[in-house]
Amino acid sequence: MCIFIINSAYGPPLKRTAGHPEEPPDQSTDWIQLFNGEDLSGWKHVGDGFMTVEDGIIKTHGGMGLLYWEGAKFGNCIIRVVFRMRDENSNSGFFIRIPIEPKEAWMPVFYGYEVQIDNHPELSGEDEYHSTGMLYAFTKPLAIAWKPGPEWNTFEITLDGDRTVVILNGVKVTDFKEGDPVPPRKFDFEPFPGKRPDFGYIGIQNHGEHDVVFYKEVAIKPLNQ
Repeated sequence: MCIFIINSAYGPPLKRTAGHPEEPPDQSTDWIQLFNGEDLSGWKHVGDGFMTVEDGIIKTHGGMGLLYWEGAKFGNCIIRVVFRMRDENSNSGFFIRIPIEPKEAWMPVFYGYEVQIDNHPELSGEDEYHSTGMLYAFTKPLAIAWKPGPEWNTFEITLDGDRTVVILNGVKVTDFKEGDPVPPRKFDFEPFPGKRPDFGYIGIQNHGEHDVVFYKEVAIKPLNQ
């Protein structure tokens, strides 16, 4: 079964590596690296702000914007995202299941899923449904597993048909299936409820001037079906 749909007219060939550079190689299935550690080839930015690559790491600037992989829709795979905050707390997110190619930054918020990055949502008047590792505004934590902002954290996001599982630093924090109950919208900037596609675009959010977040890896591998 296909794990993702790629239009070869977009972006460079995908780079395969075995495991994370700081971990023993994964002998079962190679990870496909979407970020080459040098530039943003294959990625496109929409909305406000921008992203740069500094010392082999993606850095967010300003916002609100979205850096998305323009050559593929992803599903039936695991996505690994390694990130940290500049400060004790910042706001960002990794988007999945975006239904159509983004032309601006708000459509993915309203109609995709954002795997949230925000260790202390209470500081902005939000609750646990808006904390790191949640499908923003839709799920509450199964566990608290985030590390302090300046430390590296790792998402492994499983897209298994219409089921989404988020592992944060080795701990399952979200397990959501289409049709599961979700709370009513509390704010006008929250996503609209409704079914998301099995295959969708993915992207990185740059949230605002004071929310600086670094990403050193975005990689995928197929599910063992």
